[in-house]
Amino acid sequence: MALFVPGEPGPVDQVRTWIRTVGGAESNVACNLAMLGLRAKWVSAVGADAFGKAVVAAVGLHGVDVSGVVIDPVRPTGLYVKESNAGGSPVRYYRRGSAASGMGPSLLEKLDLNVRVVHLTGITAALSDSCLELMRALFAAPRNTFRLSFDLNWRPKLWADRDTSVLRELANAADIVLAGDDEALEVWGTSDPAEIRRILPAPATIVVKHGPRGATLLEGDTSVFQPALRVDVVEPVGAGDAFAAGFLAATLDRESPVRRLRSGHLQAATTLRTHDDVGTPLPPELVTSLLEADADEWAAAHLTEQGVLA
Repeated sequence: MALFVPGEPGPVDQVRTWIRTVGGAESNVACNLAMLGLRAKWVSAVGADAFGKAVVAAVGLHGVDVSGVVIDPVRPTGLYVKESNAGGSPVRYYRRGSAASGMGPSLLEKLDLNVRVVHLTGITAALSDSCLELMRALFAAPRNTFRLSFDLNWRPKLWADRDTSVLRELANAADIVLAGDDEALEVWGTSDPAEIRRILPAPATIVVKHGPRGATLLEGDTSVFQPALRVDVVEPVGAGDAFAAGFLAATLDRESPVRRLRSGHLQAATTLRTHDDVGTPLPPELVTSLLEADADEWAAAHLTEQGVLA
């Protein structure tokens, strides 16, 4: 979607200058994966308008394959407005009737599923009945080469007039599930990782994110917690998508549970330090040193807004 953030300080209702950028859960993940050196393809729909051109161009500039994006000649590109601040940014969506909401199962015919991971989120399932049908078709497709990753990405306003029980259905049919503990509490009535595992017995991998406290990885009978990296937060929206990308990239590399969680935290830090939904890569040598740090060194690490490790 096209994303607008305030271009000047002051109360949001008095802001006259807005900066247009680009954001969206799945495209954020794709951009972060490309940033990490993986081949990533983003498939969605945009309108035949200026915002649609801007979205496709911006995602493509991150190195993401956008050849599968559908240009809808009738419906407009969705957009949202983010009232940025470090404590949490209210987001206003304008996406009803958007090009993305018009996606349906027919899109599956255009997808090359000869990939290692297909990543989806609960946001798409909420956009329309046809989008939910597309999601169910993707979940039902033979997984000959890929694992299916599902991020809950709870957006209550999108579900105001929809049946939220499908989120449990979709999550339990995935191979990898990511969810914030606050999201899980609202949707499934619990924030406890063990209870979430009871509710979702089928996925091989579940990651429960605890915000600035850290994240828990559940696989088989194993439960691993890894504290988050301390970061001077500029604005938090998009950090969950960045975490997903870092975690998935490390999972594909068959890294240890701790390194997979740390990779998620490190990638999240790139977004936490910017007003945009996709941040700037951290220096490779810094990433390597933190991935290999012992528990005390990791706990002592602190990324400032200027990117300085203290």
